[in-house]
Amino acid sequence: MQLSVIVLNYNVRYHLELCLLSVMRALKDINAEIIVVDNASSDASLEMLADRFPQINVIANSENLGFSKANNLGVKQAKGEYVCILNPDTVLPEDCFTELLAFAETIQKLGAIGIRLIDGTGSFLPESKRNLPTPKVAIAKLLRNSKAYYAGDCGEGETAKVQVLVGAFMLMKREVYEQQGGFDEDYFMYGEDIDLSYRLLQAGYSNYYFGKVTAIHFKGESTLRDKIYARRFYEAMGIFYKKHFGSNEMEARLVALALQAAKNVKTFPRVRNVQDILKEPLVVVSSDTGFIAQTETRAFSKTKIYKTLTDCDSHTECGMFIFDAGSFDYKEIIACMQMLNKRKSTFRIHPPECNFILGSDSSTRQGKVIFLSSLQN
Repeated sequence: MQLSVIVLNYNVRYHLELCLLSVMRALKDINAEIIVVDNASSDASLEMLADRFPQINVIANSENLGFSKANNLGVKQAKGEYVCILNPDTVLPEDCFTELLAFAETIQKLGAIGIRLIDGTGSFLPESKRNLPTPKVAIAKLLRNSKAYYAGDCGEGETAKVQVLVGAFMLMKREVYEQQGGFDEDYFMYGEDIDLSYRLLQAGYSNYYFGKVTAIHFKGESTLRDKIYARRFYEAMGIFYKKHFGSNEMEARLVALALQAAKNVKTFPRVRNVQDILKEPLVVVSSDTGFIAQTETRAFSKTKIYKTLTDCDSHTECGMFIFDAGSFDYKEIIACMQMLNKRKSTFRIHPPECNFILGSDSSTRQGKVIFLSSLQN
């Protein structure tokens, strides 16, 4: 078997469904398996998996084991030569794995490969490629100077060696993952990807950012204006520094200062409710007459119908675009979102044979599920 895709889920049932549908398309011509590790979700994720994806191997944990332990469990059951660690709030293009596996076969001493990630607005997520967060770099980030934290020497669409990749998508040989002991289970959430990336470099491997493939990650890296993220980030950095750089009084003080500052940051504003979102002008992009009929009955505001993605090129107004993934490839939808990104529109995806649409208007939020019934009179 060539590839095992490990998807860790925790209470994101609808994101997981969309993710798996895109992964299955991307694995169409590959000898592969999907393993979903569920961290004791209470949102009917397991029921959905049994109903829609009975062929997928599911590991159902009785408690939330965190990111590291759960992914390590998944890899232990993997049979593929390569493993891909994948977040459930992602959408992959159809050519994702064929491109990456072909590239991987050309690299000697390959560590991990990451790809170009965008958020639900079509904007690039800079955490797709990062530098090593030394204490100096981490403190600069605390002061909202993230230039040194992200790998700016490598362009978004380029392919190049980088130091640190993001755990939302990491592909590597299973043998290499196992040799490194997988993710360090001292980390519960945040920092595991930095730690593994650094250990791969120390062992003589090279990590690569592959900018030719673009995928959606609805909830990107939170910023330090989010007090929960800020606290967890610096706690993880404390573990990282102690492990790799040794502890000293100066670093301990810097981390303590950062954690104290994290308590005082402002949280993000409230996410817009569904009714506010539905008041936007609606653009339905679909060639499915049945799906179009479901959305045309909407009474909240005017609805425009485009039957091809090229019709979107001439659209100049703001509005909410609903892309029907039953009519188009995910790769085409991702490209269209990026093209429309600067026009301040919002985007939702309708997975095939599903009763919901899904998307996010912020890089720090996963967004809310909207059921098709909400679009009807």
